[in-house]
This record gives sequence, C-alpha cells and structure tokens, in this order.
Amino acid sequence: MKRRDFLKGASAGVGLAAASLAPNAFADLPTIKWRLASSFPKSLDTIYGAAELLSDRLNKITGGKFQLRVYAGGELVPGLQVFDAVQQGTVECGHTASYYYVGKNMAFAFDTAMPFGLTARQQNAWMYFGGGLKLTRELFKPYNILNFPGGNTGVQMGGWFRKEIKSLKDLQGLKMRIPGLGGQIMAKLGVVPQTLAGGDIYPALERGALDAAEWVGPYDDEKLGFHKIAKHYYYPGWWEGGPQLSFYVNLQKWNDLPDAYRQAFETAAAEANLNMLAEYDQKNPPALMRLVKSGVKLHAFPKDVMNAAFEAAFALYEAEAKVNPSFARIYSEWKQFHALQTQWFKVAEANYANFLYSRK
Repeated sequence: MKRRDFLKGASAGVGLAAASLAPNAFADLPTIKWRLASSFPKSLDTIYGAAELLSDRLNKITGGKFQLRVYAGGELVPGLQVFDAVQQGTVECGHTASYYYVGKNMAFAFDTAMPFGLTARQQNAWMYFGGGLKLTRELFKPYNILNFPGGNTGVQMGGWFRKEIKSLKDLQGLKMRIPGLGGQIMAKLGVVPQTLAGGDIYPALERGALDAAEWVGPYDDEKLGFHKIAKHYYYPGWWEGGPQLSFYVNLQKWNDLPDAYRQAFETAAAEANLNMLAEYDQKNPPALMRLVKSGVKLHAFPKDVMNAAFEAAFALYEAEAKVNPSFARIYSEWKQFHALQTQWFKVAEANYANFLYSRK
C-alpha cells in the first residue's frame, strides 16, 4: 500500500467523505457479502468491537454494497484457528492476534508484540511508516493472507495469580495461560505456559487447571471475572508493551475485489485500529479503581523476574535469528527501529510522564 493511500485511509474524515459519495462511487459495483471470523467472544466488547466497527464502516462507506458479517470466536471456527480459516478460504477475513500462531513461524509475533518490545504508539509508527507492514506482509503472503493493523490494547497487565510472586523461584512449576513468545520466555523461567482463547480462561482458572492467567487489562479482566478467583494482580505485562490485533484477508479474495472496495476496507480498518486504543485508555482507569476497591491486590513483578525475563527474551531473539531467515529479516530492521524509539521516548516521553506521575 502506498503511503499516500494510507494517509487517505487513516482519516475518519475521509471515511465520512467516502460514505457521502457512496451512491456515485459504488452504485455500479456488485454487492459483496463476506464473513469475518473473530478469535474473541462478544463479551469482550472493545476487542470484538473492532471487527464490528470495520463491518459498520464498510456498510456505510459503500452504501450497503460491501457487507461484512462478524462471527465471534467458536461460532464458525475455534478462536485459535482464524489463521487457518482465512488461509484456506473458509472465511474471507478474520480478526485475531498473530502471536497465537508462532508455532507456524516465530516471526508472526512481530505482527502483534515482542516481549520488551514496542509500545502501542511505536508499533503503529513501525507498521505504517517504519517498514513493518511491508515486512510482515512479505511473511504472510505465502500463507495466502494479507494483514492489516486491527487495534491495540496499549501496555497490558501482567496477569492474575492465586499466590503472591515474591521472587523468581515462585514461578517454578506455575501453570499459566500466556501465549506467544511471552509463554516461551516464561517457560525458561520455570512456568508451564498454556495457550487458551479468551472464553476458555475463566473455566480453566476456576477448576484449578491454571494457577495464573493473563489477558488484557482492567476493563476486560473485570468483565471476565478473574478477580473472583485470583486476587493478586501483577504489572506490567512486559510481553505485551503494545500488542496489535490484526485483520486478516484471504489474499485471493482481496485480489478479486474492485479497487473502490479495497480503499473502503483500508479506510475502515485504519479507523478501527486507532479507535481501540483510545477506547481502552478511557475504560481501563475506572475499571482498575473498581478492582482495587473490591479487594484486588496490585503488585509489581519482582526485579529478579523482570531482569531474568529481559535477558531470556533477547537471547531467544538472537538464537532464532540464526536459524530462521524470515525472523532474521524482520528482526534486523525491528531491532534498529526499537533502539531509536527507545532513545527518543527516554528523552521526551518518559521524562514528561515521570514528572507528572511524581506530582500529587
């Protein structure tokens, strides 16, 4: 996608303008009916809602000519099988987190989040202007998938634990729901990681199949009720400093679309991507206050846990880059971008934020 095309698509104003032109721009085009398989349950309205926003905007922009029906995780395919469903053409598109599929190729984590990686703002900068979208699309192409940024939660919480974690040794043998590379790193620290879709976490925690679980942050975690079972709530979610969700489109179906529909999809997807983070930033603070008032105990991860995880993360990346060419290709550029972003944010953003947080 050309930069000028994205800049057009990233503006909500463009979306409204396109909607007003719908009778002229789309009148002679065929009606398109697609299905979208989400990895997420409807109860998680902010994450699931990104796909609904995409559907609604497509409908309005095209005057009802491009219809996209959204299905929650499990309605068409299991939540963790969205990748395969889109690849095979079972559905035309999907909404998921690419780090669910690191078993296919560890490089898919770059499309969501790398532990101790980019923040939400930095992820957007990398994807749209730092070459990330080009690099990840090269990765997805052999799988017959075209990816689009589809939302971001911002830095997440570190999860819910039945027992307090006072040091690294308390992680030994702990059964924890944590997917992706975060799970692999936790495994190096002694945790037994498990990957479960959002709707399956609470039952597993309730029956004791899990000792701990991470999901997103206060708003979603409160809705899922984890605080009713595990009272120790940890931060930060170092494995998800700015985790991006993604819209997947079957590449063959995309190529068959008229150009006007492609532009409409890009516009709607960009709006959904930006909307999610703003919504979470509004919803998480009051949710955290409610959880604390209900008796939840907030804890920072011990320093030995953070240090051990950091060292394990970058050791994993360096090792994978030596044996996985597609990972090495993305990692080389991502690492340089990450270093530059860290220096800039340390100078301006961190100092500004730290000063504000130190004031009453």
